[in-house]
Amino acid sequence: MPALRHVLLLGGTTEARRLAEALDGLSAEGPRPDGHAHPHPRPHPHVRVTTSLAGRVARPVLPPGQVRIGGFGGTDGLTHWLREHRVDALIDATHPFAGTISFHAAVAAAEAHVPLLALRRPGWVPGDGDIWHPAGSLAEAAALLPSLGRRVFLTTGRMGLAAFADLDGLWFLVRSVDAPEAPHPAAMEVLLDRGPFTLDGERELLRRHRVDVLVTKDSGGEATAPKLTAAREAGVPVVVVRRPPVPEGVPVAATPQEALAWLDALPSPAEAGRGQVSG
Repeated sequence: MPALRHVLLLGGTTEARRLAEALDGLSAEGPRPDGHAHPHPRPHPHVRVTTSLAGRVARPVLPPGQVRIGGFGGTDGLTHWLREHRVDALIDATHPFAGTISFHAAVAAAEAHVPLLALRRPGWVPGDGDIWHPAGSLAEAAALLPSLGRRVFLTTGRMGLAAFADLDGLWFLVRSVDAPEAPHPAAMEVLLDRGPFTLDGERELLRRHRVDVLVTKDSGGEATAPKLTAAREAGVPVVVVRRPPVPEGVPVAATPQEALAWLDALPSPAEAGRGQVSG
């Protein structure tokens, strides 16, 4: 029987969940727990996937397979985890703006001699009619706002609100999965919601709240793109925060299918000799 390949998936994105579902579908032979045959073929049955979630969302949507929640304790902790749990492949499918964990993954994978792939959905590209203002950071985005509008739809998440806390002359509509904590803007309305969002819903949101400027991170993906279409239609300017680069030397897949192809091309655990567990 071929050796079991253990894949550690740093998750938290739609692509990570889809990849975990695909890997879980390849994880065992024979019937499902309900006694019925699995509806999909399993050409690579000897895969075990563990998804790691940062734990920043109170009620995350859990993927199939094994799940761990919480940090690793920096690069040393992640290196130890890779070795202790005999990980054969590491896939960083975190949010494009989760720069710290991506850096830790690159260092730990090199230390533990574990192949590493970054799964990153493509970024957005402006189209005809878009009024985009690129920013290199949340602080830079905040500096642009007073010259662009007074009623801001802020969709950058709850963790970076401190960058906008001193803009007393502006009103903010903040959308996030969980309620934000201080510091945050004084004039703020919070909308607790989780995507995917519809174009009609985004149009109504801009109209009802009289939004005249949108701030977003270039997270890419179709689930959050309707707000960009709604802003284009309404002539609303958009401040787009550029994503940080993937660590140098780390290969990148744009889709879960590309990530599966990368896994297929790796040597089997027996061929690789499990060099990462030897220290």
